[in-house]
Amino acid sequence: PLMYQIIDEKRSVRKLYTESLIGRGDITVEEAESALIDYQKQLERVLAETKGDLKKVDPIPVDNRPMFPSEVETKISRELIDRIAQTQINLREGFTPHPRLWPQLERRAQMIKDDTIDWAMGEALAVGSLLSEGHWVRIAGQDARRGTFGQRHGVIVDYKTGQGYKPLKQVAKDGTRLFIIDSALTEFAGMGFEYGYSVASPSALVMWEGQFGDFANGAQTIIDEFISSGEQKWQQESGLVLLLPHGMEGQGPDHSSGRIERFLSLAAQDNMTIAQPSTSASYFHLLRWQVLNPHNKPLIIFTPKSMLRAKPATSATKEFTDGKFNPVIEDVKSDKSKVNKIVLCTGKISHEIAAARDAANLENIAIIRLERLYPLPIKEIKNLLASYSNDAKIIWAQDEPANQGAYPFIVTDLAPILGRIITRASRLASSAPAVGSHTKHDQEQADLIKSVIE
Repeated sequence: PLMYQIIDEKRSVRKLYTESLIGRGDITVEEAESALIDYQKQLERVLAETKGDLKKVDPIPVDNRPMFPSEVETKISRELIDRIAQTQINLREGFTPHPRLWPQLERRAQMIKDDTIDWAMGEALAVGSLLSEGHWVRIAGQDARRGTFGQRHGVIVDYKTGQGYKPLKQVAKDGTRLFIIDSALTEFAGMGFEYGYSVASPSALVMWEGQFGDFANGAQTIIDEFISSGEQKWQQESGLVLLLPHGMEGQGPDHSSGRIERFLSLAAQDNMTIAQPSTSASYFHLLRWQVLNPHNKPLIIFTPKSMLRAKPATSATKEFTDGKFNPVIEDVKSDKSKVNKIVLCTGKISHEIAAARDAANLENIAIIRLERLYPLPIKEIKNLLASYSNDAKIIWAQDEPANQGAYPFIVTDLAPILGRIITRASRLASSAPAVGSHTKHDQEQADLIKSVIE
């Protein structure tokens, strides 16, 4: 009771702060009163909009999404690709790049000529093309300027002066801004700010990147309360993109998993898009689609680590000039009539299985990569499976333990729709995402791949 009495006797914080501003001469009494009136009107307007726009939100079946990525044209011209590539080596006059960085920038420009565009260059093409079309781009995260794995170098630093420079600004349309920011290590604060920015700037590409996908758990409140449910609760739309480096690569339990299973457990009523692209072109088209499609939804992308520079994840230039985002990608070695095993998977493991299959010269295994996990591309999966024998065994393969990754979602949602049995190839269920021993990891991974192809 005494605390309440003391509070009641105090003047409000707003009044005290307003008097302080007026006393310092920062604002006038009239300006203070006008600001208060404007703020009250804004609150009343938002309240009226919320009450006046109540509507029943019906769940949307996962196989009946109103907007598929392929319906938005995301390809760009070869001329624009060349312009963006040249920004990596045509630096501003007097700029001195780090001598160890310069060869990497040269390789990026050369990739276009060599027709093998890697992940970071695919991202640069997406960002550069959006800037050229007048869309603001913002990339924030714990190591966003350089990229956790030294892959991005969106901001490069003059070796002599220490000044930063963003090469992609060269192709930006007049008045278009590019922000690439190393944020604080407090994930809750960083992701929360970017969510708010995305709400206020629906036509911009706004991305928050975790140093590792595991670290998103420090912002779980933002994910639960805003990203996954903000539209249903408040009809508040956000196009925020989360980039979460993910993959079992022997780095231990805290540097292996962006927790695909958690995001899939939050996916319902068409509230977000969840994807794990396996090539640079797939990533490129997905980022462009996020901005160009008319449906403003959060996009969760589980990005690679070792796959950033792996040849199987590179794409030819024509995939950027003529391609589109494909929610599923088929990889079959020969005549489909020889296939008696169909492996459904997503991300890095798809390339590892393909390499093992090809090394053993096996023609009985087809691989179907799911580039998008939610909404599930049911129609595309059904169409592909229909081209194989009904007697072919279907396996879901994943790096993650059985109780994690996409398997719990796949076995619950996909198997009943297909009316087929889907067996599992994965690590055993585990309370932690990964083992702490690199040797143990390598053995587990070898056994896993072997179990898939044998």
